[in-house]
Amino acid sequence: MRARWLTALVLCLLMSACTGDGGGSDDDRGRITLRFQSLAWQDESVAVNKELVKEWNATHPDVEVEYVQGSWDSVHDQLLTSFEGGEAPDIIHDASDDLADFAYGGYLADLRELLPERLKSDIPQRSWETTTFGDGVFGVPFLQEPRVLIANAKWLRESGVRVPTTEKPWTWEEFREVAEELSGDGTYGVAWPLKEPVSATLNLSLSAGGQLFHRGADGKVEVRFEDADAVVPETVRAEVNTDRSAPGTTLGSGGSDTLPGFFGGKYAMVPLGFSYRQQIVQQAPKGFDWQVLPAPAGAEGLTQGVSPQTLSIAEDSAHKEEAAEFIDFLLRPANMVRLALGDWMLPTGTEALKDPALRTADYDWATGTALAEHLRSAPAQSVRGYPEWKDKVATPAFQEFYSGAIGLAELRERLVGDGNLVLARYQR
Repeated sequence: MRARWLTALVLCLLMSACTGDGGGSDDDRGRITLRFQSLAWQDESVAVNKELVKEWNATHPDVEVEYVQGSWDSVHDQLLTSFEGGEAPDIIHDASDDLADFAYGGYLADLRELLPERLKSDIPQRSWETTTFGDGVFGVPFLQEPRVLIANAKWLRESGVRVPTTEKPWTWEEFREVAEELSGDGTYGVAWPLKEPVSATLNLSLSAGGQLFHRGADGKVEVRFEDADAVVPETVRAEVNTDRSAPGTTLGSGGSDTLPGFFGGKYAMVPLGFSYRQQIVQQAPKGFDWQVLPAPAGAEGLTQGVSPQTLSIAEDSAHKEEAAEFIDFLLRPANMVRLALGDWMLPTGTEALKDPALRTADYDWATGTALAEHLRSAPAQSVRGYPEWKDKVATPAFQEFYSGAIGLAELRERLVGDGNLVLARYQR
């Protein structure tokens, strides 16, 4: 009886393994399932991503894509946990400045042989540089946004100052002068939301020729704080502490925190990412007149650094080719336009950038599109140890400098001296 019972149990288990729950797994039916983790969070953006997944599934019965909602707030730690646990999604939505550790750690697939030529040629080389680490390409950069000045248009008209354009922007010196001219009794020409001061400072500093990170012939990176690196920090510090054209109270604020004051007439301008236009459209009082201005230009013109949103494939994915096909579908020019409109950002693809919807005067889309050619890889994209340098050295140093607590010499010493000690540990 015991032998017959064990035989029956084994047969039952074998049958269960073969049939599976619900009548068979995807593999049993000859269908592949890919998990796509998206970080879209705005209603429009989430809707577009889900629509595109639905369209793919309707036309690809053998390769089903499962939409998985992720969060920007926790994505790095969540991905690290999933990679180490062998449970990473096949297709990963992230930002290029978060990829270095995953790329060097072997968690992401090299996309050079997986992507079709159409997609590789459509995205400019300057954008591919943001996802190139060592000899491989580990993400497809597809959405990006320049930093711009969101201005109170009525305030500008009444002041009589020259309004900058992408053809003739303000210089950093002129910007400082205008901010002082726009200031008055209890009002400020500009508000700097610098809760996260490092990326904003480094990316805008490219316009003045600032690089900060320099790679030697041996491939190692060192920090050098030169005159060009000081242009933007000294401008901000002077506006806050000398000219009094910018309030010190917003230095610890995020971009959204400054909008009520902007709407209330406390600040004439706020430097923000291009996608903040959506919040302004949704939150501005009826009749509030605003416009987008290009960020100030330096020795390198309107050049600034960006860290585009990216799509990557997990190295452990069993279906890399199919995942690459889905990415290609998602980033066809028409689809890339839909994604850009949903996120109020700019596509990286040259064909998508030609779309009339992205070149209209409505909500100043045309101003942002004109800046696309000036966007370059953020200075710290491929620097190993950058997150620690940013958190432990640069962030507190810039915060203290902008508040007036330390001077330029102390800022340089901490960024360079303390900073190179941090980077050295990652380059042994």
